[in-house]
Amino acid sequence: MINHRISVAPMMDRTDRHERYFLRLISRRALLYTEMVTSDAVLYGNAERVYAFDPVEHPVALQLGGSDPVALAEAATCGAEMGYDEINLNIGCPSARVSVARFGACLMADPVLVASCTRAMSDAVDIPVTVKTRIGIDDHESYEDLSEFVSRVAEGGCRTFIIHARKAILSGISPKENRTIPPLKYEFVYRLKNDFPGLEIVLNGGVLSLDAAAQHLVHVDGVMIGRAAYKDPYLLADVDRRFYCDPSLPRSRHQVIDALKPYIAQWLKKGMHLSCITRHVLGLFHGQPNSRVWRRHLGENACRPGADVAVIEAAMNALMI
Repeated sequence: MINHRISVAPMMDRTDRHERYFLRLISRRALLYTEMVTSDAVLYGNAERVYAFDPVEHPVALQLGGSDPVALAEAATCGAEMGYDEINLNIGCPSARVSVARFGACLMADPVLVASCTRAMSDAVDIPVTVKTRIGIDDHESYEDLSEFVSRVAEGGCRTFIIHARKAILSGISPKENRTIPPLKYEFVYRLKNDFPGLEIVLNGGVLSLDAAAQHLVHVDGVMIGRAAYKDPYLLADVDRRFYCDPSLPRSRHQVIDALKPYIAQWLKKGMHLSCITRHVLGLFHGQPNSRVWRRHLGENACRPGADVAVIEAAMNALMI
């Protein structure tokens, strides 16, 4: 059974396989999610490039985008066969581009279709199918609207809902602004758990620390951390002990980099540019002495032709000066 107590949000251009491998070196237990992948990309794209992952990443979930129940069921099957632990349906992305393609947050207006999608996906696979959504869209922003949506989708077999505690504004503002302008309404998510005690409710949005996560966990089943974990990935270092009663000591920041270097060398041999991986580790020393030196050295040197692990070793040495 998947444990959603602490998870890291799916983030476009952030949670690719390299980021997830890196985060797994910090926390063994936090649930990780892929970037959103459309059902068509799974069905017709290159599997290795589009949605493959390293076994080290477990537990890991594949997030899909789409609105065709048949295509989503087929894509979910591909994800299950690839070895993912969970399939998540994106009903939260507010981008106008995805709205035109009819997936993401706009689907909150059609809970019957979403229920059909989750039912088709659940019937196709033996792993959990979950939904990530907002508390509402545009003028459909009352608690009653949210409750009706969850009730209808639950009828389609979904038992876990990840709720970003902001509504989505579908036109007039950017996806970035949609992460800050609509106010957070955590009370809506808390109330959902009270009204639907048989469902697993995970809260997302504006969670900046493990202390905040602990406070939310008084009211809900799980907490999903987003950009705070990208800006300061080492905040996950205490997740296993604090939320999973795991007595194992976490790796230090330096030990994380030492463990990452063989992985980097492996991908460099495949022709990967160093910066494709190091861009994810810039925040590892966030708040530590000389963290700017770390970021600057990697930013200036990892993109150069022929850059290799020696760039990281030099950045580590610069931290000691």
